[in-house]
Amino acid sequence: MTSFAVTLILIAAFAHAGWNFLAKKACGGTAFIWLFASLSAIIYLPMALWILIVQKPELSWPALTVIIISAIIHSLYFILLNKGYQIGDLSLIYPLARGTGPLLSTIIAILFLGERPTSIALIGTLLIAFGIIIITGNPMKLKEVAARKPMLFAILCGSCIAAYTITDKIAVSLLVIPPLLFDWATNLGRVCLLTPYALKNWEEVKEQWAINKKEAIGVSILSPLAYILVLTAMVFSPVSYIAPAREISILVGTIMGAKLLAEENLKVRLAGASAMVAGLFALTLG
Repeated sequence: MTSFAVTLILIAAFAHAGWNFLAKKACGGTAFIWLFASLSAIIYLPMALWILIVQKPELSWPALTVIIISAIIHSLYFILLNKGYQIGDLSLIYPLARGTGPLLSTIIAILFLGERPTSIALIGTLLIAFGIIIITGNPMKLKEVAARKPMLFAILCGSCIAAYTITDKIAVSLLVIPPLLFDWATNLGRVCLLTPYALKNWEEVKEQWAINKKEAIGVSILSPLAYILVLTAMVFSPVSYIAPAREISILVGTIMGAKLLAEENLKVRLAGASAMVAGLFALTLG
């Protein structure tokens, strides 16, 4: 993985952890998701139009199909993530969700996309897996329903991450859809999918705008920015490297949850996050 790709991933990591902090702070439900998705569609519209007019990318039926599939998966991801944040800590949900995704992405990339990461890169992936085990904490607590439920939502989020990582890799590398245009199109698809809910619950949308306006604007800017940077790196880097490497945001998100939201178990969760950071260095060397 090149130094340029690593730079893009590091910037994306801070942007990604930032918008997750804002989403956890708001916990605004589906109305909040529709709100920031709509704002994103408006904010990034000029750049999307510029790409359409200047670059004139070919949007074939396979490309449109991938956009629709990605929009559906991303919508499910945001809904599950919001559910997880409503009942669990940022420093638990965020690392577990982000860690599960790259493990599945790497396995799928090796089995179905023919990618062959080096031994060092595979060690990095295993370090990330080890970090997940540490972060989940005492296994005896998993007997409690209250402890299992947040983890379940986090793992389901991770499954969505794996699914859209592979789908989006195909979109930007094989179908050559410009990353910014692709992200904007999938976001617009999310708006369309959630608009019936928003119209039916318009009072809830207005309430979210009144109480979580700053958070909605922040997520609407940072969420696309983070993923556009990742998609750009995917254009010229293997997904089996990119997917695990971007999870350095786990360390940032864990610290945010502990310090800014006063969440517990900081030492244990930082230890797990540190193992994931070690995995990043291994992937960089690979």
